[in-house]
Amino acid sequence: MANSTLPCPSGTMTPRIIVHGGAGNISHATLPHPSTLPYRHALRRILRETSALFTKDPHIAAHVAAAHAVSLFENDPLFNAGRGAVFTTAGTNELEASLMVSRGKHKRGVGAMLVTTVKNPILLCRELLERGEALDGGGAGAHVQLSGPQVEQLAHEWGCEVVDTDYFWTKRRWEEHRKGLQRGKGAVVSEDMEALGDEEEVDELGKGRDGDPSWNGKEYLPQGTVGCVVMDSFGTIAVATSTGGLTNKLPGRIGDTPTLGAGFWAEQWLEDFASSMPYQARTSAAASPLDRLSRGDITGVLSDCLPSLASADASPPMPQEKLSNYSDTKRRHAVGLSGTGNGDSFLRVAAARTAAAMCRFSSPNLPLRTALKRVAGPGGELQQSAEERWCKTGEGEGGIIGIELRGDKSSVLYDMNCGGMFRAWVDEEGKERVAVFADEDGREDYDLSES
Repeated sequence: MANSTLPCPSGTMTPRIIVHGGAGNISHATLPHPSTLPYRHALRRILRETSALFTKDPHIAAHVAAAHAVSLFENDPLFNAGRGAVFTTAGTNELEASLMVSRGKHKRGVGAMLVTTVKNPILLCRELLERGEALDGGGAGAHVQLSGPQVEQLAHEWGCEVVDTDYFWTKRRWEEHRKGLQRGKGAVVSEDMEALGDEEEVDELGKGRDGDPSWNGKEYLPQGTVGCVVMDSFGTIAVATSTGGLTNKLPGRIGDTPTLGAGFWAEQWLEDFASSMPYQARTSAAASPLDRLSRGDITGVLSDCLPSLASADASPPMPQEKLSNYSDTKRRHAVGLSGTGNGDSFLRVAAARTAAAMCRFSSPNLPLRTALKRVAGPGGELQQSAEERWCKTGEGEGGIIGIELRGDKSSVLYDMNCGGMFRAWVDEEGKERVAVFADEDGREDYDLSES
């Protein structure tokens, strides 16, 4: 098993949760506050229902909780996953989902793509991950990515709930699709889906396109992938992600959501404790002042004579008792990330794995917060990948949520390079936070009580 030598704590850590419901050209102008309320209600409900799993069973596995959260997104037509997913140019729905854990499963991560009849693709991914413990992979072999008829056949055999293709249809998404086709000049709509488009159906938002955050008045840029990152009481991190893809994508297009390392990633490793501290803090105390000066440790030399001048930024050694589950020189470092935005851009830069690799292989090890900023923040790798097409096509736009565990300290994090990302999380004090725009931190006092 990958990473089988890593220690597993005894289930005493406080679970952490963060979810996202899509990112893109969301702004106060394109999405007035009243139009954000349905999203805020949904985010809080999904966060709360997922948190309740840990109240019922404090030791529930991270991947079970993460998959549950995303299944709730898939059932909500507000979001671009499951029911309410966007259409291809052929007027069909092709769904994608993925699930990955930092440790504990042989396959570690799985992706399902070109799914057309499975009600909850994320629950199919859970089956792929869990059945992978069997020698025959539960019928899926050692494969971690499967698509189309083969993965749908497995879904039937495993008892996943299947539906007719018109289950995923909603009037709101169909109108977005048809308007996109008009701009596309000549794309073909299948006859059966055209017939559905003539049926009367209530718009779940009640506002049609007026409240859609991806519409900027010139071009529709749907980037509504949903996801969840969870850390359980054992310190295992799981990432679940699901999407319908881009509006009017070509049939057969595979995005970042089911592709390991692009739209999602989770891993853990043993980190040299000394390598995670600033250079000055690692300098041997036995070194002579002259040697320390030659290495640039001026602060260290001065602090011997004037202790008050010691750098306030130097990280003190972790107390010995916090290393008791590991060793005197090693500690566990784990990360989990889920992305949302322009999937082709995430694919081009292998966004999620790139951020994780920055943490793991940099020296000294970077915190995930810094890595997220360099990949998904303003001016980061995603934005740079769009080059001259930035702000013209939607390329490069997106955000990433994540959880990081270093030793016994966990952090819930996110970053984005666009106007907003639907997100919700439980903070260090156990309080629920819900946010939409980039310039809010989830502490705003909105009335989200159910009417």
